[in-house]
Amino acid sequence: MAITSGRNFWCLCSSIFLVIATTPVSAQTKLFESVQVTPGGEYTFGIEGPAADLDGNLFVVNFNKPGTIGRLPAGDAASEQFTALPEGSVGNAIRFDRNGTMFIADYKKHNIFAIARGRSEPIVWFHSDEMSQPNDITIARDGTVYASDPNWKGREGHIWRIAKGADGSVQGQIMAAPRAMGTTNGIDLSPDGKTLYVGESSSGQVWSYTIRGSELTDAKLVKAFQPDTIDGLRTDVAGRLYVARILKGTIALMKPNGAVEREIVLKGKEPTNLAFGGIDGKTVFVTQRQGGFIESFRTDQQGREHCLQRGRC
Repeated sequence: MAITSGRNFWCLCSSIFLVIATTPVSAQTKLFESVQVTPGGEYTFGIEGPAADLDGNLFVVNFNKPGTIGRLPAGDAASEQFTALPEGSVGNAIRFDRNGTMFIADYKKHNIFAIARGRSEPIVWFHSDEMSQPNDITIARDGTVYASDPNWKGREGHIWRIAKGADGSVQGQIMAAPRAMGTTNGIDLSPDGKTLYVGESSSGQVWSYTIRGSELTDAKLVKAFQPDTIDGLRTDVAGRLYVARILKGTIALMKPNGAVEREIVLKGKEPTNLAFGGIDGKTVFVTQRQGGFIESFRTDQQGREHCLQRGRC
């Protein structure tokens, strides 16, 4: 066996790491096996709110410092800064509507920003001083935005419905609900848009509600995890839920009735949120608070939001 000098060995290892790190996510073929796709430390402790656009770029809040939006170009292995929010604003969630408009929940200044497709300047789309701190958002087929609004100190929360009125102005209100909610966090819709799923971090519970205009009805407990162990959630086109198990280091994949199909083991131990992306919408990207990086795995169903963006759902 040839003897390699320390310097040459370091270069060889670095080259191997670079090849692995820059391998496109689409090259992954084994389902539910997660890999790290960005270097550690690119994002702050507040890494959150991933969302993919129509071109396959992934956007994540708090790149290098609070208040920024990072972009991971399709097929790349390192993020870049896409834009920065106005002074004092800090994003917590990102979603795209069917027109490619990016919406960002600003939990510090109680705003929902909008960035038109092809642009990078955030514009205040909705603001309310009544909000505690908009956390996560999801968007319906008709453009209605639903936002979770937790009061972490009071361990309670609400859901906001935000939409354009008949006169074109954006109007928002707290949705009436049949029960007192805990700290509302992860949120998403069923494929048919009739059911809203809400994760409550304080209780560790995931609830479903039927949407009737500005009201939430028919509250059902879908699944009870341990308190303070759930964060973001997403749904796929089959109606299954993917729940980020923060501090557990997994993504719980479960049916709408709460039956857990599998716990997907991650590289990091503090997943905050997730999003579907990739060419076919079957790559799940996960933001990791511990280490400030993004990892991903392949799944067998397309994400609801990915399908909706392409006008197929």
